[in-house]
Amino acid sequence: MRIARFSIDGNVAFGAVEGTDPGDLVLDIIKGIPYTDFELSGTKVPLGKVRLLPPVLPSKVVAYGRNYREHAAELGNEVPPVPFAFLKPSTSVIGTGDDIVYPAVSEDVHHEAELAVVIGRLCREVPHERVADVVFGYTCANDLTARDLQRSEKQWARAKGFDTACPLGPWVETDIALAAANDLTVQCTVNGDQRQLGRTSEMIHPIEDLIVNITEAMTLLPGDVVLTGTPAGVGPLRPGDEVAVSIEGIGTLTNKVIKRG
Repeated sequence: MRIARFSIDGNVAFGAVEGTDPGDLVLDIIKGIPYTDFELSGTKVPLGKVRLLPPVLPSKVVAYGRNYREHAAELGNEVPPVPFAFLKPSTSVIGTGDDIVYPAVSEDVHHEAELAVVIGRLCREVPHERVADVVFGYTCANDLTARDLQRSEKQWARAKGFDTACPLGPWVETDIALAAANDLTVQCTVNGDQRQLGRTSEMIHPIEDLIVNITEAMTLLPGDVVLTGTPAGVGPLRPGDEVAVSIEGIGTLTNKVIKRG
């Protein structure tokens, strides 16, 4: 099931996306929140009449760096011996169709297409064999990075956490099995030109390892997001660019880059 979060006439709701033709998709409004047992209301709204919002409002976004060998190599970095996590604040999250606002503090913002794992229940110290139990679903992410700040500052808080630095969407796909999620095509285009193309099977640490790693240290809440790393091909964005992240079996997340002010 594809679960979207949207607004219409000033109201915000979750809905199940129905249909196969992109021009005829509809949302069946969900009663309640999707992380627990829920019912479909039967009230349906054409997707074209709503504004899609970030599919979740995470308390935190946990991201993993250098989880693809070729990406680490393209930036001249060594592969870390264990999963390497950092945080992106909730204020960095935007949805598909929202503008990426180029930060005034940077002159070198890069795209990073990634598979995002959405957590469905409160969890801590999750063993490998229980990871599938805590995953709600998957969505597309763009781990935008101010590369000049990343190079000059030891901590990545500003480089990875500026406003609009974490586009997520267009919705959460809940029907992908964990094994299948570890072998999906990830692609990024800028103005229609392909920049990145890889598969999640190229990850050094699969999804199970990442969830085990972070929950050893902190509690994850329903709606929290774990970013799994990016394949090679990252590159710069400029105001006016349109960047799209597509993941097999999920959909496409599209954002335009604008200049602040």
